Amino acid sequence: MNARAAAAVLLAAMALAGPAAAQGAGGGGFAGLGSAAEGFALPDPAWRPDFPADHGPHPGFRIEWWYLTAALEGPDGRAYGAQWTLFRTALAPGEGAGWSSPQVWLAHAAVTTETAHFAAERLARGGIGQAGVTADPFAAWIDDWAMQGLPGGADALDRIALRARGEGFAFELAAEATGPVVLHGSGGYSVKGPGGQASHYYSQPFYRVTGTLTLPEGPVAVTGTGWLDREWSSQPLDADQAGWDWLALHFDDGSRLMAAQVRGAAPYRFGTLIGADSAARPLDGDAVRLTPLAGARVAGRDVPVRWRVAVPDAGIDVTAEAVNPQAWMDLGVSYWEGPVRVTGTHPGRGYLEMTGYSP
Repeated sequence: MNARAAAAVLLAAMALAGPAAAQGAGGGGFAGLGSAAEGFALPDPAWRPDFPADHGPHPGFRIEWWYLTAALEGPDGRAYGAQWTLFRTALAPGEGAGWSSPQVWLAHAAVTTETAHFAAERLARGGIGQAGVTADPFAAWIDDWAMQGLPGGADALDRIALRARGEGFAFELAAEATGPVVLHGSGGYSVKGPGGQASHYYSQPFYRVTGTLTLPEGPVAVTGTGWLDREWSSQPLDADQAGWDWLALHFDDGSRLMAAQVRGAAPYRFGTLIGADSAARPLDGDAVRLTPLAGARVAGRDVPVRWRVAVPDAGIDVTAEAVNPQAWMDLGVSYWEGPVRVTGTHPGRGYLEMTGYSP
């Protein structure tokens, strides 16, 4: 079995999902995320975080990810973006040793420039040491890709190093947090739709990032901001929800905003407004508004690449526009992901992810 065929078999077996999820894979909502999850653990509204343990895996749940995006700038002011993601999916409840482990790991890495987009994918079975995550000291890896905790922080995620490579690109980045981890929803219990499906969800949105991108034209020194998402669940979507749009925005005044909508019979919107003082306020319903303003033809489908994002009672009304409208993750698991420029009442930069847009 060649590598592409093996990947196809693994992806079909997983009905894989995460923030970046398979286009149209499986039934029961987008990528099977609305399908039943018998035997797996479900998020609990009474859950409270336990750090550093929760930085590690939660094998009782069906799906989980460690997801970092960085909005970057080169010495000449050109915009870049980088993504490093590790997904864990359980094929069945329970755990096993060696090859009997039901855990499957998938990783994505990407670099976006103003004129090009590079992406790569890795797959591994659990139980054999090829991929995994440890909580303290923190380390997430698959083959030679790694997100590694560094000493010197109060929390295991305060200082991390990242590396990945693929055809046409590589990166080595260091990220240092200037603020605390932020819980989304109600104490980290994040509802994703009217049926009450939910996940446990928190972020480290305060990274300052430095490092080097290696591109076909040579190395580029970069600086910027980073945002790490941690999320796990077993059935986070309703059966009719088709995909989602997610933005993580860093404003120049030091505040930050996560704004998202899950698309179904009606959009289900939620978010978190984070002040420059690190105070976080959950948003839902009309408290956060997402409006597509312009689209582009990407990979044979129409995708909105300019968005109006508003939090009216906070005086936020901005436009987030793709640095490169063609930032399509053309992998076994495909979606749109790339950096955005932010203009309006709160200028800045950030990242946009969109899933579930069919040809």
